[in-house]
Amino acid sequence: MVRTVVAGLDGSPESRAAVEWAAREAQMRDLPLKIVHVREPLPEPMAQAPLVGGETMQDWSERIPRESAEGVRLRHPHLAVSTEQPSGRPAEVLAREAEAAELLVLGSRAMGGIGGFMVGSVGLSVVAHTARPVVLVRAGEQAADEHEPDPAGIPSAAAPFRPVVLGLDTRHPDETLLEFAFDAAVRRGTSLTVVHGWNPPPYYAYGMSGDLAAHNSVALRESAALTEALRPWRQKYPDVEVTEKSRFGSPALHVVNASAGASLVVVGRRARRSRIGTHIGHVTHAALHHAAAPVVVVAHA
Repeated sequence: MVRTVVAGLDGSPESRAAVEWAAREAQMRDLPLKIVHVREPLPEPMAQAPLVGGETMQDWSERIPRESAEGVRLRHPHLAVSTEQPSGRPAEVLAREAEAAELLVLGSRAMGGIGGFMVGSVGLSVVAHTARPVVLVRAGEQAADEHEPDPAGIPSAAAPFRPVVLGLDTRHPDETLLEFAFDAAVRRGTSLTVVHGWNPPPYYAYGMSGDLAAHNSVALRESAALTEALRPWRQKYPDVEVTEKSRFGSPALHVVNASAGASLVVVGRRARRSRIGTHIGHVTHAALHHAAAPVVVVAHA
């Protein structure tokens, strides 16, 4: 079965940005794009109530994915595009759609200033409850944002891609996460920046505050662990330029800071058996809400 790139669309600016990102990714992967607009059941009087111009809620709901697909086909004439309008609860429907997809793309709304982005309950629930990669794209995301400026300093989608950033925990260097990040860098023809943040063990904390030798010892050990985790992947992907950043302090902060110059941020989520709650980890949570680039969450064992 051929997997698809699936984009969730609800008509909002952030979901439209997600569809555009998904179209570019599908074309890059030579895969079909499926636009999914979930119809939540409404009482019949509300569904038939006229909107502006006499259009009903049902008419409006059917028009959203149709017009979005027509626009994508105009911009990407060689891309196979389909639409679906299943009924149900959006989080549950999109999680099911994700299971058969190469990846699922959803929108996240910018909050402005330094506040970051707002990932809604649907997005967080889908991220927490699907085993497939899920991408969150902010409203207003443009293709040129993922590329370096051209020689004149003007944003351009014709310029090379910015680096892919991977947040990695060297205690759990999962192969699924690493594979996705290296593959994403290859597809974009760009480099990979691997960010690892560390803090000293609790029993070091007080003693290290004024002990430079102890601090340097831990720093060297953490840096060596990152190098060792990446060694087989450097060999598997010899053409990918890799920059290692092992930094003292909050891993979440380092990943968010690195996202400012990224085309894509890749973070992991440890898969859990529980279907209750939204257990995604603090680094992933920070990236989803504050990263300055699209974020893909890759579930792993």
